[in-house]
Amino acid sequence: MDITPVAIDDRSRPTPAPVPSTRSEAHAALKDSAGVGLGFLPLGLAFGALVTQSGLDWWWAGLSAALVFGGSFEFLLIGMVTASAPLAAIAVSALLVNLRHVFYTLSFPLHRVSGRLGKAYSTYAMCDEAYALTTGEQARTWPGRRILRLQFFLHLYWAGSSTAGALLGSLIPDSVTGLDFALTALFTVLALDAVRDLRGDVPTPVLAALSALAARLLFPGQMLLAAFTLFTAALLARHLTTSLKHRHA
Repeated sequence: MDITPVAIDDRSRPTPAPVPSTRSEAHAALKDSAGVGLGFLPLGLAFGALVTQSGLDWWWAGLSAALVFGGSFEFLLIGMVTASAPLAAIAVSALLVNLRHVFYTLSFPLHRVSGRLGKAYSTYAMCDEAYALTTGEQARTWPGRRILRLQFFLHLYWAGSSTAGALLGSLIPDSVTGLDFALTALFTVLALDAVRDLRGDVPTPVLAALSALAARLLFPGQMLLAAFTLFTAALLARHLTTSLKHRHA
């Protein structure tokens, strides 16, 4: 009996997928966050300058950016702190402004992040921009470590630019106004980019605009929460209507 060993062609075996190194994942996360980080820079500088112009110490901007990390709420918080608003009013305002994050949890890829500490930080550092980047088509294969690094870099951009803005705020003349409009300008740009990504889905931005208009007219004191509620209800009604049409077709 011939027992001559037979050579096995290794090329016929499936090649395992390469495991990205820690350095390559960090570099990829840094590259992913660069575009939004550049948008954070002028916004953070404006926030830091607004802090010092409001009479608060410069370190307040960095502390708020690092611990609160609330974006639009931080601009609101400046006025509430300078007006000595009650702590309960600040807490309720923070809840209402950031309540939109509840809807983000429906599709944010938190399940890819491993460890309790990692999940806790990912939940804490979830902002509008991080949600937009991690729920896109190209991010569906990102591992948890890449998502965490992306959020950390966004957090760092915001805290660093806010601190720099506060340190440079004393150089800005008091006659300069409109720094608090920087947040509105950023979200306008993000909204325009989102509309472009809809690729002809006209009803969605129309529903969003009508929801905002109705909330502004009917609930001016709670416009953000009312607009999100109306928009969510409109999307659910649209989905149910479309499903019924398909069933009867």
